[in-house]
Amino acid sequence: MAASAGGLNALSVILGGLPADFPAAIAIVMHLSPDHKSLLAEILASRSNLVVKQAQTGDILCHSHVFIAPPNHHLSVGKGGRLELSSSAAEKVHYARPSAEPLFASVAAVYTKNAIAAVLTGGDGDGSFGVQIIKEKGGKVIAQDRPTSQDFSMPETSIKTGDVDFVLPLNAIAPKLIELVGGGRG
Repeated sequence: MAASAGGLNALSVILGGLPADFPAAIAIVMHLSPDHKSLLAEILASRSNLVVKQAQTGDILCHSHVFIAPPNHHLSVGKGGRLELSSSAAEKVHYARPSAEPLFASVAAVYTKNAIAAVLTGGDGDGSFGVQIIKEKGGKVIAQDRPTSQDFSMPETSIKTGDVDFVLPLNAIAPKLIELVGGGRG
């Protein structure tokens, strides 16, 4: 998942709508100030039944867990679901570090048709290249709709690629994730 402006509310609604036994891992990049310690993981943990933590290099994606990119580091996924953080000197993508692009591209490479990207409220065009890679590998893409986005730039840029499968209001994203991951059993 990727978010920027309005992302705290969007992520709170989505994560709050997922069951404690959600049968997939979630990795999140949200554009955050690199100058301050982030409390995003703690805030979202208090609003979700899932285990939420700030990602560290070496963490392994696992069911019912949410991993959040720390400020000023890109987050990517390697073989076996092993997480890796970039250096804080890594090049910014779409003026952002962390950016959705490295996350989405790496998730697509590792999980191919099982990858799901969600592009949520936020500015700039972050995520638009990554969603194309997700689709190319057979994965699914969700974008938040205009009426429920605080800033529609990120979702809109992804939608314009033609590679978004579902454009959904915020309150419909968690049920769609449950359906996609659980084969409709959720």
